Amino acid sequence: MGSARFDFYALVRIMNLRRYRGSVHFVPAPGYEAYGDPVKQSETPIVEQNGESRVCSYQGPRAEFQGSDWRSIDGPFVGVCVYNVPWAAENAMAAPEAKFSDGYMDAVILKDCPKADLLALLLKMSDGSYVKSPHVTYLKVKSFRLSPGQLVEDPKRGGIVDVDGEVVARGEGTYGMNQDQYLMAYGPSVQLTVHQGLATVYRPK
Repeated sequence: MGSARFDFYALVRIMNLRRYRGSVHFVPAPGYEAYGDPVKQSETPIVEQNGESRVCSYQGPRAEFQGSDWRSIDGPFVGVCVYNVPWAAENAMAAPEAKFSDGYMDAVILKDCPKADLLALLLKMSDGSYVKSPHVTYLKVKSFRLSPGQLVEDPKRGGIVDVDGEVVARGEGTYGMNQDQYLMAYGPSVQLTVHQGLATVYRPK
């Protein structure tokens, strides 16, 4: 089916729409401070590492955000995605303002919305204009934390967390839950932080 398989699966997911509880916390980029609700200093999310943590790769420089102005948005969500480049596929401009070197991530938060509106959003993804919908929150962030929740329709079932299409965590009741163990557990918060200029990319002239 080629790239058409993505469109087909999107239609299937719209027809069988899932909504998830949960919340997101983020440190907004300049100009995005009005999004979400302020988080009290005592509630500021901090990721602690201990001797029992599994370190799978280089962790980068330590990031301190205790003094940052964290904001939060609560579900239910249809989907939460974070990008560092504009295109998610050859025909899907998922993050039209994304720049690989700007030091920020582009977060797309899709709140609960009617199926007809969701289908209209799908048709506008080719040029990125879908982000103008009132059902979509689009913002740039320095740090982003996702606290995944359970299905609204069935609180016993969780969702799926993936990185570039590769599943890293599955909630209870999802397909494949009893297969091999995944990299992460579903439930604990997942935090992402941008370290601008940490990597050097070489390319031919």
